[in-house]
Amino acid sequence: MALGTLSSVGASPGSAAARRPVISPAWRHVDVVLIAAIGFLSVIGVTMVYATTKNPLAVQGLSPQSTMRKEAIFAVAGFAAMCLTMFFDYKRYLSWAPVLYIGSILALVATFAIGHRASGAQSWIQVGSYQIEPSEVVKVSLILSLAALLAARKGQVSGRVLLVVLGLSVLPFLLIFKQNALGSALVLAVVMIGMLLMGGTRGRHMVALALVAAVGMGAVLQLGFLKQYQKDRLTTFLSAPTGFSSGSGQSDQYAATIEYNLAQAKATIADGGITGKGLFKGPQTNLSYVPNQSTDFIFTAVAEQFGFVGSALLLVLFALVIWRTWRTAMLSRDMGGTLICVGVLSMLMFQVFENVGMTMGIMPVAGITLPFLSYGGSSMLVDWVAVGLVVNVGMRRFS
Repeated sequence: MALGTLSSVGASPGSAAARRPVISPAWRHVDVVLIAAIGFLSVIGVTMVYATTKNPLAVQGLSPQSTMRKEAIFAVAGFAAMCLTMFFDYKRYLSWAPVLYIGSILALVATFAIGHRASGAQSWIQVGSYQIEPSEVVKVSLILSLAALLAARKGQVSGRVLLVVLGLSVLPFLLIFKQNALGSALVLAVVMIGMLLMGGTRGRHMVALALVAAVGMGAVLQLGFLKQYQKDRLTTFLSAPTGFSSGSGQSDQYAATIEYNLAQAKATIADGGITGKGLFKGPQTNLSYVPNQSTDFIFTAVAEQFGFVGSALLLVLFALVIWRTWRTAMLSRDMGGTLICVGVLSMLMFQVFENVGMTMGIMPVAGITLPFLSYGGSSMLVDWVAVGLVVNVGMRRFS
């Protein structure tokens, strides 16, 4: 149901009170704290994108502000998309879930025909001067689809329903995996697990699913389903550094490159010390020593410029977002709303933990962006829409 129109309640016709609009009750319960936290994160993200791209752009003779302007436009567009998402009752989105899911799957398939390849992944569709990444959009469509399916079962997830959930999740997972975007595929897997746990899946089914996943991961690593650089991304963090001279083979070169990236990331974080070098004053960042710093490794820019204190405050902001999302899940009026929040929570928590851990060498280099900070229009828009769904659920908890 759409938000109620402005109306007057309890006033006689023609009176001043009758002519004065009254805000629909749902809007009175907007989670301002959550939106403010996301806004701060987006501002930090735009600033860090500028810090990490201004010098490389200047060297190329381009405007140092061009990438920052794009990211700022994405952030503003994301805020607008969130507001639009809040306008309709989230139950409408649950009813639209099949259409949204099919549309996102078709977009994934389209990338194989008209997709743009970058950094080894064919995940983007070029639209004018902008690129759309369907693997980001499918995150929200999968959350809505699983929420609609599991909510209809009211906490009774049978083996048959579990198979349907697996089918809905595995299809986009395989399509994204085929695009060489392993990180985005892993996010879908975590979203599915989180929503199954909250949806009432039996313990024995979860144990069976864990065993199947373990066997599957072993097979993927051993039977050649992964390319060598993907294996290196997932396993190099477990081994001791080799000094970047592992050998002359292609496998050794991949491993050495990843080790170099991790070493530069760690050095940049350590360079920040307690309070950091100051905004735009980080030598590692200014000299572009960290590869892919504006995307996968943007946390290193925060750590170098603002130090341990600034990094900790950034993580506090993310913790605030996670807490407000969990709070909304617990306050939801129905299972559908709870599952939407848990899906968004699983997505954000995993991306933050994996991305930050990756830069410190305690997690695999999986190519997962840091929500609201990493450069990328599709990820910024989808993250704002996801938060809009959470706010939507909280707004209507008394409806």
